[in-house]
Amino acid sequence: MRPILMKGHERPLTFLKYNRDGDLLFSCAKDHTPTVWFADNGERLGTYRGHNGAVWTCDVSRDSMRLITGSADQTVKLWNVQKGTQLYTFNFGSPARSVEFAIGDKLAVITTDPFMELTSAIHVKRIAGDSTEQTEESVLVIKGPQGRINRAVWGPLNRTIISAGEDAVIRIWDSETGKLLKESDKESGHKKTITSLTKAADGSHFLSGSLDKSAKLWDTRTLTLIKTYSTERPVNAVAMSPLLDHVVLGGGQDASAVTTTDHRAGKFEAKFYDKILQEEIGGVKGHFGPINALAFNPDGKRYGANKVSLLIYNLLMELDVVVCCVSNEPCLWKVEIYGSTDVFIIVN
Repeated sequence: MRPILMKGHERPLTFLKYNRDGDLLFSCAKDHTPTVWFADNGERLGTYRGHNGAVWTCDVSRDSMRLITGSADQTVKLWNVQKGTQLYTFNFGSPARSVEFAIGDKLAVITTDPFMELTSAIHVKRIAGDSTEQTEESVLVIKGPQGRINRAVWGPLNRTIISAGEDAVIRIWDSETGKLLKESDKESGHKKTITSLTKAADGSHFLSGSLDKSAKLWDTRTLTLIKTYSTERPVNAVAMSPLLDHVVLGGGQDASAVTTTDHRAGKFEAKFYDKILQEEIGGVKGHFGPINALAFNPDGKRYGANKVSLLIYNLLMELDVVVCCVSNEPCLWKVEIYGSTDVFIIVN
């Protein structure tokens, strides 16, 4: 197995994000410098310099013209993707943990950590079409959840905000009033910190991962639990295939113990599960530390060189799965999937 290593970061990675077209991959790391790569060959296209702390998260606009990043330096920055220049800086009194553009890119939801006397909070900012007209003012600020909010994403039609974090509770908020609409049930919900949350391509459901060694699939509107995927390691990252009924879970033991543990005991593989049957159907081994982030190419498929075989089998597809572990480089794996039998073959 030979992954494409994208070399450039000097410290561990924290987050990965494809643009809508799937031709650009954005990576965040603790080295303060978000980076953009060509998704096809792993070539580094450029960097975004300006943060003074670890960059925890990012999102890219639908037209791939703007990038938003959140950092431990207590700022969220807007960037021109093509030029790499800063367009605006939002200042907070605590580290920014999660960011996401709304549908239409006219709003952004931002979460900030508890810090000193400040509690965790969800901020909604209006994004101006012209950066010279951008303001610091928040459209909405939601406070209340205990502990850190690790992820907040937009619900259907931007009408709701879905949040999750250290208190292991998933909440749905009204994005206009800030009213709490729904909470996950404590009996069927997660028992430990929720580390990651990702939406399906159509927004109808989302997947959450937790340190309780499970991932759960939820209905976006009703917050009804649909499926549970159990594993033997804490889950740090989750991803859903945009094309097939597959989910991927990544994690492993805490990073502080990595150097004292054999990689086999640390359980650092990325595990593939059947979304419907909840059964483990494959995995990618080779990582020496916990997996911090996962990302599928949004087009869901990428044809290889053997076009004759693709035409013959018709169901043969190749997915780009980016696996980010505790090392400094993202690993781009080419995984061929036979949709009729769910057999995974790692391409050499």
